[in-house]
Amino acid sequence: MAAGIYAADHYQVGDRRTLAAATPAADTLRATFPFCGDGRRGTCVVDGDTFWLSGEKIRIADIDTPELSPPRCEAERVKGEAAKHRLRELLNAGPFSLSASARDEDRYGRKLRAVTRDGRSIGDTLIAEGLARRWDGARRSWCD
Repeated sequence: MAAGIYAADHYQVGDRRTLAAATPAADTLRATFPFCGDGRRGTCVVDGDTFWLSGEKIRIADIDTPELSPPRCEAERVKGEAAKHRLRELLNAGPFSLSASARDEDRYGRKLRAVTRDGRSIGDTLIAEGLARRWDGARRSWCD
């Protein structure tokens, strides 16, 4: 894994190795994130709140971003693309950490994690930039 080397604690869950859920002491995860395409997904960005890291699908637990598959209107598509590009930029900017949320996984099998760098939430950055909103447990339209 030359270009996408990262350090992380892992633990065994059944026959799968999973990223550790404990709050890390330092930002130790690092990878190069392209956008996801068709086919096998190892490490890549899906959209503004979902990415793959070493074969593990991660959903940022504390935010909601516009949908891209499919968007419900042109405004949602435009903002969703902006959120996707910004998440990729933020993840590629340097080491970061993942920590567990109240639930380990969502109904789609994605790991629910807060993503931080230097103790600051990447989700909060997306919210401050108008590309996400705080996840309150309910999907709301981005087409208003």
